[in-house]
Amino acid sequence: MEITWRDRAEPAAPSAHGTAGAGGAARVPKAVGAAWGLLVLNTLGSTGARTLVPLPRSLIQMVTMGALAAAFALALAANPRLRVRPSAFLFLLTLLLVPSVISSAQLGAGAGALFRCARLALFTATLWLLSRWWDGGPGFARHHIRMYFAVLGTVAAGLVASPGAALPDLYGGRLVGALWPLTPPQIGQYAAVITGLTVLLVLGRRTDRGSAAVVVVASLVLLALTHTRTATLGLLAGLALAVGSLVLTSAAARRFFTGTVLCAAVAAVALGSVLRAWFLRGQSQENFTSLTGREKVWDALLAAPRTLTQELFGTGLGDKSFGGLPIDNSWLAVYHEQGLTGVVLVAAMILVLGGVALLRPPSLSRACAIFLIGYCAIASYTEAGLGDAAPYLLHLTVAASLLAAPAAATPHTVPRAPRRVPRRSRASEVT
Repeated sequence: MEITWRDRAEPAAPSAHGTAGAGGAARVPKAVGAAWGLLVLNTLGSTGARTLVPLPRSLIQMVTMGALAAAFALALAANPRLRVRPSAFLFLLTLLLVPSVISSAQLGAGAGALFRCARLALFTATLWLLSRWWDGGPGFARHHIRMYFAVLGTVAAGLVASPGAALPDLYGGRLVGALWPLTPPQIGQYAAVITGLTVLLVLGRRTDRGSAAVVVVASLVLLALTHTRTATLGLLAGLALAVGSLVLTSAAARRFFTGTVLCAAVAAVALGSVLRAWFLRGQSQENFTSLTGREKVWDALLAAPRTLTQELFGTGLGDKSFGGLPIDNSWLAVYHEQGLTGVVLVAAMILVLGGVALLRPPSLSRACAIFLIGYCAIASYTEAGLGDAAPYLLHLTVAASLLAAPAAATPHTVPRAPRRVPRRSRASEVT
């Protein structure tokens, strides 16, 4: 699905050769979009539901890691002079490598921890190389929507090809990836993020409504089939924050906010029982209040004995699990693997982005950044991914690109025409 963007109002930015294109529009190499797509592929993971065609985990890991290496190579080819933008977010992300390496070097989490550190380092280096093209415009948001909509396209194709495999009983009838091993929370996250960004682009008149409607409707249908509560709450809360930042300056945002509140009120009255059943997913009240058993894992993790080094730097990068069970909380996962130092750095990344967003004047880019920051902050409570190469770091990177100060266009030097001297004033030649 191609989304039409209106970039006439975008500020000029440096091109691959350091100059602006015709009309002041930035000439961004196609390799940048390709590199971003490869980063998305790298963060899809290698575990999940059973697929129609069995894919060995080693093959999936080879594809995802090869995608990261290719993304770095493309970014380096597009930016051979290593020109980067100063970024407090990327600086803090780079510092996060310090506790990761210190804890992983002890091999408490196995040799795979060092491999994950190398992956995080290459991931961060690629983001630094791509930061050259941050201009405060929605360019990277465009790549984000297109890539994740392509991922959702594979999910929809698997649902059409085999509804039984896409809605297995193992996951309680929730939608999974039948062509690529994707879990319901992953699909819900991707659908929620691109839905929110697309809605904001429509409000800012940066995309045509026809293609945007296809993206939003298809994503919401897939989100509903996943029964993912975290993604749904993150979408609603993130959009509320983002639209709220525009209501004083945008009539479209005010109309959308009013219409959404009215529709929500009508739906709560007319479809209250249906929404409650969807939200509970057939769980008991006790299971729901314990967050599907997550609290037991969290309590055990916090009660586990730790040395001072483990308290400060963690036990090393792992698979975000404790005692063989998923942690499903970004803050506890960071605390377990990167210690209190990692928690402080991750909190600083979100606070820096949030602080910069609050200081920016109201704009579409600011609203999109607020949505992404708000979504990640809410979803981090029941999902892991803020401390390692994961989609959440890509979401925050897009927010950082939206909050970047516009790059000044290179001034064009127009040579002056030689001044014409009247004949009468010319000096006579002396022979």
